[in-house]
Amino acid sequence: MKVERTEFPGAQGHRLAARLDTPDSEVRAYALFAHCFTCGKDIFAASRIAQTLTEHGIGVLRFDFTGLGASEGEFANTNFSSNIADLLAAAAYLRETDRAPRLLIGHSLGGAAVLAAAQHLPEVRAVVTLCAPSDPAHVTGLFRTSLDAIEAEGEAEVQLAGRPFRIRREFLTDVAEHRLTQQIAQLGKPLLVMHAPLDATVDISNATRIFMAARHPRSFISLDDADHLLTRKRDAAYAANLIAAWNERYLVDAP
Repeated sequence: MKVERTEFPGAQGHRLAARLDTPDSEVRAYALFAHCFTCGKDIFAASRIAQTLTEHGIGVLRFDFTGLGASEGEFANTNFSSNIADLLAAAAYLRETDRAPRLLIGHSLGGAAVLAAAQHLPEVRAVVTLCAPSDPAHVTGLFRTSLDAIEAEGEAEVQLAGRPFRIRREFLTDVAEHRLTQQIAQLGKPLLVMHAPLDATVDISNATRIFMAARHPRSFISLDDADHLLTRKRDAAYAANLIAAWNERYLVDAP
């Protein structure tokens, strides 16, 4: 596997840190990976899935959203809309280097973001979600005890996965305004929904709503007893191998 560390301008003008993993042999297609809420491009699930996909001839670009990981910017100034815009900026970067993405993969809130961004990316042939919420507002449940403080004071510091993050009222307003179900219905691309029945962070009922809102061709694959972050190596590898197999028919150019 070849690794290229790079960066590109995000939606807010900040430099976003990225990593492009490509196979040692010929690249058959490129995928764009969107990480989970407050995570980063180097989280284990993203790393393992990208590595496995390169074994199937698929190059994968993963990047840190604005204000996270090695990317510039302040997390408090971001929201779901800026995540979508960062995704479109990442796709534009690949397009400008003749590597336009044909596959979108999103994990957790990143899954909701790729569902919203896909309709703006004509090159994309297929979309995959991993443990994604059917409504981006679902993420506010992670800091529900701070919602009153955020509304009253305009912002508050919350603890997520043991790390402090500043959430502003604008974030709550933004996620509440998105109607993801309608965007899923208008997706117009093959969709693979992957979710773990025992996911304690995003209930599997979210996968049901995404699947029912989508039109064919649509597929659902259970991740069995995997956790939300796919922290076990075998779970991440299993998901990646199934993504590659499912996406095989969409890598071939239409006649």
